Amino acid sequence: MARIGIYGGSFNPPHSGHSLAAQEIVEKLALDKLLIIPAAVPPHKELSKDSPSAEDRLMLCRLAFSALPKVEVCDLEIRREGFSYTVDTLTEIHRQHPLDELYLVMGTDMLLSFDTWRAPDQISSMAILVVMKRADDDAVWDKVLIKCEKLKEQFQSRIVQIDNQFIQISSTSVRRLLAFGTPAYLDPKVKDAILKHSWYLSGEQMKNLPFDRLKEEALALHDPKRRAHAQGCCETARELAVLWGCDPDKAARAGILHDITKALGPKEQLLMSQRYHIPLSDLQRENPKMLHAKTGAFVAETVFGESEEVCDAIRWHTTGKAGMTVLEKIIYLADYMEPNRNFPGVELLRKSVTENLDKAMYQGLDFSVTLLRKQGRIIDTDSLSALSYYKNLMD
Repeated sequence: MARIGIYGGSFNPPHSGHSLAAQEIVEKLALDKLLIIPAAVPPHKELSKDSPSAEDRLMLCRLAFSALPKVEVCDLEIRREGFSYTVDTLTEIHRQHPLDELYLVMGTDMLLSFDTWRAPDQISSMAILVVMKRADDDAVWDKVLIKCEKLKEQFQSRIVQIDNQFIQISSTSVRRLLAFGTPAYLDPKVKDAILKHSWYLSGEQMKNLPFDRLKEEALALHDPKRRAHAQGCCETARELAVLWGCDPDKAARAGILHDITKALGPKEQLLMSQRYHIPLSDLQRENPKMLHAKTGAFVAETVFGESEEVCDAIRWHTTGKAGMTVLEKIIYLADYMEPNRNFPGVELLRKSVTENLDKAMYQGLDFSVTLLRKQGRIIDTDSLSALSYYKNLMD
């Protein structure tokens, strides 16, 4: 009786996290064979509009996993077309291997939603469920352990939990990095194929887009949870530009792009900083979450071809600095007080911004620095310089 693992997903694109997972699965479960099965149409999520075809994702998987022993890429779901339901795939594999032991591999997010899948009871009867860690998150793992007990009771599921190594990267982040001109976490053969075909907006011509198209592309690259904020900042910046005699189009463009790289994690921020040769202070290296303004400015320049004024407004929208231009002040303040923001003092800031930009800058910086001090967090020297500068203007 052979031990066969089944590792499915969209693999959009397959990256080093997938490859490490495949190696861990084979080793930890002592498998005779691991089947990598890219989905034709994943039922639980919509593929990004810039994704290659199912056949091309199959080809990328063959490139990504070709060197791994006991690992085979299977085209079962691609050939079947339509939604790729796991129960249908398992039924076919079980028919082909009636005497073999099947192990269905999934990440923590999939295990937590397993009871919403099509026919979870049938899946449980055909295969042992294998759950792997995708991140170093004890709270999520505690939820997984509780869910495992419920699934055992509800569906008589047999479940194995793997204490695995992992690379904390998602295909979504890999796609963003590709769009930002920073291919990473990819097998060289996979990277070459992606760049050759300009998949995932890699090499896509996005410079000097009309605003409506810029907005569409930018929002697609944002974290979905922050799209409302980006739009709010954009609209507020446009209104302030009209009020204070600044170019409203530049303000809107800076507003929609100001958080363009914020969805990336700390490691990816540092990767982008290396890619664009961005000089970093020790504070910034130790706190890479602060870097999205700097990396965002370089993406605005190199990927979207935005003007120096727009890029500088993005660069200073989190820390501020002494002696900012009108556009830089507008983006800093629009980010702080757009309609989705709700904190003590925001209404005062919204009133001040219609009366005196420098006064509003002082209030915004004072709010920010005071909060950071209360939280015991390190304050960027540019913010302290800016606070001192605008305080002196108010005296």
